[in-house]
Amino acid sequence: MDKYLPRIMDEELEEKMKSVGCIYIEGCKWCGKSTTAKRHVKTTTEFQDVDRKKEYDNINETKPSLFLLGEKPLLIDEWQMYPIVWDAIRNDVDKTGLLGQYIIAGSARPRKKNEDGTYTYNVTMHSGTGRIASVTMRPMSLCESNESTGKVSLSDLFNKSDVSVEDRNNLTFESLIDIIIRGGWPEVIANKNINSNDVVNAYIDRLSKEEIEEDGQVRVDPDRLKRILRSISRNISSPVNISTIYDDVKSNDDTISRETLENYISLLKRLYIVDNVPAWNGKIRSKVAIRIKEKLQIVDPSLAVASLGANHNSLMGDLNTLGLLFESLCIRDLKVYAERLGAMISYYRDETDLECDAILELQNGDWGAIEIKLGGEKINEAASNLLKLRDKIDTSKLGEPKFLMVLTGEDMSYRLDNGVYVVSIASLKD
Repeated sequence: MDKYLPRIMDEELEEKMKSVGCIYIEGCKWCGKSTTAKRHVKTTTEFQDVDRKKEYDNINETKPSLFLLGEKPLLIDEWQMYPIVWDAIRNDVDKTGLLGQYIIAGSARPRKKNEDGTYTYNVTMHSGTGRIASVTMRPMSLCESNESTGKVSLSDLFNKSDVSVEDRNNLTFESLIDIIIRGGWPEVIANKNINSNDVVNAYIDRLSKEEIEEDGQVRVDPDRLKRILRSISRNISSPVNISTIYDDVKSNDDTISRETLENYISLLKRLYIVDNVPAWNGKIRSKVAIRIKEKLQIVDPSLAVASLGANHNSLMGDLNTLGLLFESLCIRDLKVYAERLGAMISYYRDETDLECDAILELQNGDWGAIEIKLGGEKINEAASNLLKLRDKIDTSKLGEPKFLMVLTGEDMSYRLDNGVYVVSIASLKD
């Protein structure tokens, strides 16, 4: 029986294959890139196939165009292992002019070893603009795992003037914690018999022992990597700088240098594990200073839970940490939905500590603001902050927000008298 759960990206892939010759799906390992891509192609080449490594090495050195043989559409999985395939595809698309011929997928940004032993990343001869379209896949959102009713559509909020958001779902405080711990990993969601905690811990072990050791730029210590992940997890959903992480890691690792820490973090970004949120530079009426540090985020909250050694009971008793992990869950889902809408996500915080957890901006300039709260009394405070932010914006330059929303971990969605939407994460969709 096919256990495949449709992804939001399925529809996006179908659309893009009608407009470009190749689609590049990037994202962390095990988020479902290959499984989804295979449903849209007729032929698959897997560069990670160890039995064919010598063959692929020879093709890479002699005639890379051989990688493109096979009935189209053709998927090339983990393409970054032989980055020249990018240019081979670009040349073929230029020559044939055909659309929807290739999908390439990768869980690490490509690299090239230089003569001095260092590495250059994102190695391609040409950009591929107009020929290769990039999309990012992340672990599954609650809408994709069928744990959101999908009653509240971000697209509708952007495009319609009067949207009903009234909804009630089955989300409970306990089930929300379990969802955060489990994460959005497709295989875990599809197979209820899998112990998600074992899977996520194994993911981190593999990350530290296999993934990063492929890169010769730094000498990787698995225990050090775990300490760095733990520090990032302790500061998740927070706008902190590298010095904060460095001081935290150094307290348990006095031999680490600042440069080494930065190399490790760069590698985690290269593997799509660290997935930060940039600061928003909106048009503000006043001269108040806007914070510009990124907010630390990991691609899935389950990785932070495992790095912290947390469990259901410990999170029940630590609402502060739970709140930060819930924000991480919401940002993951918002990024999944934003990808479909072609939107960018950032956050706002100024010197008065007025903060907004997520600003969504469409390519046409339309924007909406979202505060993220577990629930309870903080909902009204969050709504008030959104109204304060709206009043600070120079709407003559930026335009009025299309919506203001408090995104919660409760089971009800509704609209406040002041116009602010209160939406459960288990009611949201793209």
